[in-house]
Amino acid sequence: MYVSHLQLTDYRSYAEVHIELEPGISTFVGPNGQGKTNLVEAIGYVAAQSSHRVATDSPLVRKGAQRAIVRAAIVKDGRQAVVDLEINPGKANRARLNRAPVPRPREVVGLLRTVLFAPEDLALVKGDPGERRRFLDELLVARAPRMAGVRADYERVLKQRNALLKSASAQFFKRAEPDLSTLEVWNEHLAVAGAELLAARLALVGELQPLVAKSYGELTSSGGPPVLQYRSSALAESEHPPLDRAQLVDILRGALAEVHVQELQRGVSLVGPHRDDLHLRLDELPAKGYASQGESWSYALALRLAGFELLRADGDDPVLLLDDVFAELDSERRRRLAEHVRHAEQVLVSAAVDADIPPELQGARFSVREGGVERA
Repeated sequence: MYVSHLQLTDYRSYAEVHIELEPGISTFVGPNGQGKTNLVEAIGYVAAQSSHRVATDSPLVRKGAQRAIVRAAIVKDGRQAVVDLEINPGKANRARLNRAPVPRPREVVGLLRTVLFAPEDLALVKGDPGERRRFLDELLVARAPRMAGVRADYERVLKQRNALLKSASAQFFKRAEPDLSTLEVWNEHLAVAGAELLAARLALVGELQPLVAKSYGELTSSGGPPVLQYRSSALAESEHPPLDRAQLVDILRGALAEVHVQELQRGVSLVGPHRDDLHLRLDELPAKGYASQGESWSYALALRLAGFELLRADGDDPVLLLDDVFAELDSERRRRLAEHVRHAEQVLVSAAVDADIPPELQGARFSVREGGVERA
């Protein structure tokens, strides 16, 4: 699998740009602020329909434009598919596959699979739980595109349930009788949708554990071994998490019943996958707060490499995107990471200067400057 052509219209800093790509290694080199990351981000957006840099689509549209268009030609097993994504802030995005409209943009998720390494990855170790939940969920969707629908269903239920709880909470504090006639219905929806997402996450963490340990050991001899522990808001810490969805539905039902009063007081849902975390441990201590900067980087890279290995085991090499990540690493970690990824079918690297790119990752070179991209 590889991207053979990328076209951007009114995307970030680009009014219009066309880039022909090929398998193997390609590098985008240019000063900071010239648009290198925008190219990598756009390819990642085709795969996940979200940006690794911002939470909403509005910043993706060039100033003064009404919409942005990302078009990518994807080659898999010798056959080409062209995906067009029209980004419309404040309105529904639209998608085309081989120029034919599709009912929902998420129907083209899975045609391109990517693994992105970026400076923001340090937040996987040092950041909030939401960063780690997002890592798990994006990997789930990359492996099984139908999980995009599962996530969307859960988020829809959560939004409706939170709106009900917020309204009920206001009545609660006015000492009025809150209208909870539909709460049981939303409790059941949350338990069912949440159990499916929770079961998938638990299974994924089990698959990631040996791969993360292996990748970490190949990146550094410092610290270890890394241990992943999924912490569910519905499960006691000492409880061995079941993978059976029916059991998880029952557990979530019970957990919702236990926090009923607290939820009415606070006006939010206190139990469910949206409150969970992936605990990362190193030398039996929490990596967050205890791991050094170098160890934290090794852990973050090991998580991404483990994701790459899982996707590769599913049948196709995902496209590897390395966005200015080598500038953050010492020379030994640069070399080890480059050695690990250089044999992937397509590797796209961005860097401010050529010196940031390891010798193992020399290939086609593109110069990025002043809103233009030229092959050197």
